[in-house]
Amino acid sequence: MVFLNTVQSWYIQCCYCSRKRRLYQIITSGGAMTTSKPIALQERRRLNKLILPLQQGPDLTLGQFLKTVEECCPQTAFAVKLRLHEMADGELKDMEYFFSSLPTPFRAIDSEAYKTSVVGLFMRHMLLAYNKLSFSQVYKLYKSLQRYYHSQNTQPGDGQSVMAPLTADDSDMDLTSTEDTIGDRMEKEELDTAPLHESELVLSQCQQFDLNTRNEDAPSKGPLSQKQAEYFLARQAYLLKNDENKALKPTALQDELNNMLKFNPDFAEAHYLSYLNSMRVQDIFISTHSLLHYFDRLILSGSEGKSNGDEGYGRSLRYAALNLAALHCRFGHYQQADLALQEAIRIAQESNDHVCLQHCLSWLYTLEQMKGSDSSVLTEDSVKMAAHFCLPYLACLGIQSLVQQRAVQGKTAHELMDALKETDILHWKHSLSELIEISLAQTTSVWRMYGKSTMAHQQAQLLLNMNSLEQVNFGVQQNNTEAFAVVLCHLAELHAEQGLYGAVSEILKHLKEQFPPHTQHAKLWMLCDLKIQFDRAMNDGKYNLAEPHVTSIAALNKTEGLYRKAQVLKALNRTTEAYSILQRLQLFCEKTKDTEMSIRVMLATAALHWESSGFATALPLLLQALATARQHHLQALSSETILHLAFTQLMLGVPDQALGVLHEAMEPILAHGSIMDKGRALLLAARCQMAMAGSQHNCRKPAGVSLAVQTLAEAASYFALLDCKERLRDVYYFQARLHHTLGQTPERNRCAMLFRLLDQDLPVPRAAVAINL
Repeated sequence: MVFLNTVQSWYIQCCYCSRKRRLYQIITSGGAMTTSKPIALQERRRLNKLILPLQQGPDLTLGQFLKTVEECCPQTAFAVKLRLHEMADGELKDMEYFFSSLPTPFRAIDSEAYKTSVVGLFMRHMLLAYNKLSFSQVYKLYKSLQRYYHSQNTQPGDGQSVMAPLTADDSDMDLTSTEDTIGDRMEKEELDTAPLHESELVLSQCQQFDLNTRNEDAPSKGPLSQKQAEYFLARQAYLLKNDENKALKPTALQDELNNMLKFNPDFAEAHYLSYLNSMRVQDIFISTHSLLHYFDRLILSGSEGKSNGDEGYGRSLRYAALNLAALHCRFGHYQQADLALQEAIRIAQESNDHVCLQHCLSWLYTLEQMKGSDSSVLTEDSVKMAAHFCLPYLACLGIQSLVQQRAVQGKTAHELMDALKETDILHWKHSLSELIEISLAQTTSVWRMYGKSTMAHQQAQLLLNMNSLEQVNFGVQQNNTEAFAVVLCHLAELHAEQGLYGAVSEILKHLKEQFPPHTQHAKLWMLCDLKIQFDRAMNDGKYNLAEPHVTSIAALNKTEGLYRKAQVLKALNRTTEAYSILQRLQLFCEKTKDTEMSIRVMLATAALHWESSGFATALPLLLQALATARQHHLQALSSETILHLAFTQLMLGVPDQALGVLHEAMEPILAHGSIMDKGRALLLAARCQMAMAGSQHNCRKPAGVSLAVQTLAEAASYFALLDCKERLRDVYYFQARLHHTLGQTPERNRCAMLFRLLDQDLPVPRAAVAINL
């Protein structure tokens, strides 16, 4: 074990020894300070889990240490504080008595301090260190213990830091050397005059410490031991990967890393954690700087070359180029990423490194996808080569990429699900939990694309309730990956479609907490939130509230922003501007092969033709949209297109044919459609029934009108769930007319009154009712 050279570590080790001795006495019910109250099993378990982090973690102030122990077991914390009080306010013999009364690990076979246990090993090291001290060193240790104990009463306003008494010269207490060199003394003088670190000031002011909070791992200003530094870096890296909210804040973590690198500039792992931390805040300069320094230090340290000779040097170079390419891909610098990737491929080919070449090929087809090019051939080659070299992770990742491409190209659902099923077998066989999560998220997205909301909801719940195969460290589950963000966004949209805005708020609140705005995947929930707010404002007829969201949506997704802008312009009767935007968007979608958006643009263009009574002109567009949707098996868009076709036929004067077409889409809409789609379909069916009843004989007319009234009542129930006032106004208008036809005066007056109230609140004139779906 490497003993720390700072005096502060001695105080903390002494506190640890005191705590463990007290714990040992409570458990064994022996000693002068034994309490008759046994320790609870839950508290005992928490203390056992706390022992190792306290030994391996950074140095703590006394207040932090006591608070940590108190949260696990107040009884033990009180005993520790009492023992420290007896020693610090007593005499030197009290501290000597403490060490002499400790149970010897070699004799206490049946105790917690058995020689091979964590506590036993720690006590053996401390006893050995204490026994090596001379009398003067024992006295200095005692005086240091007194300063450490009384430092918690020092206030920051006194002009001193609470750690100021701990900076005394500890050269006589360094057990790793017998004398100090001039360089060591100069370094200690620099440490003594160093300013108080910001994290220490905050902690001294608040006097709070919690191993489960963000500031739990903030080390001291001085140098750390190798084990302390490794523990700090390992913990922060794990938290950044699995639960970023529990890691230190980006600024605080960067300060601690800078402090660590000040004492050891060649610490490669610290540079890599700095790279990961900079990626959190999208800092291209520091992330690139830290990544390059990481590989420079890795090569200079010889950790790669010692075992592999020159091969280790070349391996670091090619993976450095590969990581640099991945970094540029992350920030959208495709040209720089391509150059770095070509460099990595060249070095890997020279070294005949097939594994690195496969990683390069995976990034190559990923880069082509990000550019908007067709990368199917590259992806297929990557899957074949990865399978040949027995690289299941890359092979499964390539298949998932192929599934995504095939879904866009219009492959049937059973073909895609069969491919995902085959990869799932490999995922579970090799315990690839990350790819399992991606597979479930991808399945959720595929079902949503096909319009199967029930299946999408089921797959989303399966992922959220699945136990991770990853080893759980520090009590943290892996739940901040892109797969979780995608699934939660799908759930938010599915609940919004059903009018459950309370549940949507809870989901978005969790997303905002789990993925703060500066994180990589925050754009997913930002776009989801904006689209939900936009749709809700449009449904309510509040176009002035929907218009500001267009700019925000365009900043995150330009295509989606243009489409939403056209919707707002159409609602504001600015049809010329809306038509111009839709034409540009249609050309862009055809170029990028965005089938879904292309169909939605065709439907919006057809709706613009309705504004000028060009119903016959809209028919070719709708038929083309229907053919494309069916070719790509997009059931939700197919049903939407059928609604537009039925409305067009109704306005062309063939309500019987419109009703027949509408019945084809009614079943999937009622089964998987949104509340808005259900209400629109029923309202359209009622209008068709009204038109057919008007052409029937007088004996059959009341029955047809009554059927239309029932259909309108059902449609009104759906619109009421969304509080869609514009649609409810249309329903009340038609209900008033039908009740007047049936001679039902009270019902007619009630509907007319409701219509009048909504018509006064909404800005759109009543004339728009006749030409809106």
